[in-house]
Amino acid sequence: MWYWTKVLFLIFIGAIGVWFLYELVTFPSISKLRSENPTTTSMIEYRLSEERAEGKEQRKFQIWMPMDQISPNLQRAVLAGEDARFFQHHGFDWDAIEKAWDEAVKEGEKEAKEEGDYDPEDWIPPMPSFKRGASTVTQQLAKNLYLSEDRNFLRKGREAVYTYFLERNLSKKRILEIYLNVIEWGDGVYGAEAASRNYFKKSASNLTREEAAYLSAMIPSPLNVFNPAKNRKRVVRRQRAILRGMNSIKLDYSDK
Repeated sequence: MWYWTKVLFLIFIGAIGVWFLYELVTFPSISKLRSENPTTTSMIEYRLSEERAEGKEQRKFQIWMPMDQISPNLQRAVLAGEDARFFQHHGFDWDAIEKAWDEAVKEGEKEAKEEGDYDPEDWIPPMPSFKRGASTVTQQLAKNLYLSEDRNFLRKGREAVYTYFLERNLSKKRILEIYLNVIEWGDGVYGAEAASRNYFKKSASNLTREEAAYLSAMIPSPLNVFNPAKNRKRVVRRQRAILRGMNSIKLDYSDK
């Protein structure tokens, strides 16, 4: 019995060692992003692979723009909509995470009571979905650049590690610059310049407050929930909320 326990333990340790070595070998060179712009991302490659699998034309409209050629209106609008405390945290907004957890508990209790399955003695609250602003811009960037669409604890762990190193190696300005240039803004549309030209026929440097808030409103789900072609009213409602929030966003790139 002891022999087999020892064997299983050694196999387990060996598996952990192999996994750790794999993570080290495949770990991205995040420090290079200080001066090099990413030519593609995990998200873009995933979309292209979807189109290949479906026999569709592969679309990628992306034009890289430095931060000083992206309207401050858009910078503020994106932070108002996605990460209002961007300059106050170091990659993880613990206040937002706590709020997401509290909301998940309340919603879980409500659903359990409606289904007649609520017992305060043994009820376990659901894990929060973190769809209400708990995922920071840096976390979103980590996922966008390096991770698959799979949803599991291993991926969340990798996301946390990449987020830590993005914040450690890059300035806030550089993080936001990369984010604005790679995120999805529609079917085959990536980055602020491509989005601005696609939706408003102008450069991202010339976006008004209203246009910037409109683009920001699309970010959570530009292909479905906040796709203006499908749900324009939802986009406009979120645009109004972002416009109100923009007034409190101060762009502070003092860590450069």
